[in-house]
Amino acid sequence: MTQLMDFTLSETFMDMLLHFCIFMLFNWFITDRLYYSKSHRSDFYFTFILSSMAVFFIVFFMIFVLEDMKAKTSIGIGIGLFGIFSIMRYRTDSIHVREMTYMFVIIALAVVNAIATSVSIAELLLTNVLFVVAIYLVEKVLRQYPVKLVQYDRIELITPERRGELRDDLHKRLGVEIVDVQVGAVDFLRDMAMLKVTYKDNEKSDADVNGKIKLRNDDLAEIN
Repeated sequence: MTQLMDFTLSETFMDMLLHFCIFMLFNWFITDRLYYSKSHRSDFYFTFILSSMAVFFIVFFMIFVLEDMKAKTSIGIGIGLFGIFSIMRYRTDSIHVREMTYMFVIIALAVVNAIATSVSIAELLLTNVLFVVAIYLVEKVLRQYPVKLVQYDRIELITPERRGELRDDLHKRLGVEIVDVQVGAVDFLRDMAMLKVTYKDNEKSDADVNGKIKLRNDDLAEIN
């Protein structure tokens, strides 16, 4: 009862708050500036921020509660928890490999910041900076273009020798600069083909033109 009425903050809790602030700063930068600035997927923005926060607090309190109980397996359980969350999949929707990679990175960042109690703040900051630099360099080298699926009605243009005409027609209809076109499923009965169109879009709008719907990247596997 006495512990329940004690509102003083322990040194351990204050260290946790400091680690949490550092983690959230880098977590926000990775999610907002590196991921969301290109993908514009608010659903994954929500998931990355809140999931990583939950992992941070679970790992931190689990480790310190077990240490107070003189348990010797706290780090092992923390790593196991990291593995469980890192391979987590949402059963209601498939997750594209890029989103899965970002989820893995931010969960790894959460675990590192939660268990790194024996290192200095400078070392912790350097570790977080290395995460950010690695992601930035990869995103810079492997430039990501938006992709959409298009149901296409002029199947006579999908042949390799008429690929230039296909790009010109898509450019005229969609109003964007076409980077690449891949042909997926073809329905000769209805004269329809499914195209995966990679394009440059400065506006980064979630809405497609001409009343068509821009599909998520998760759906790209359906054309294979």
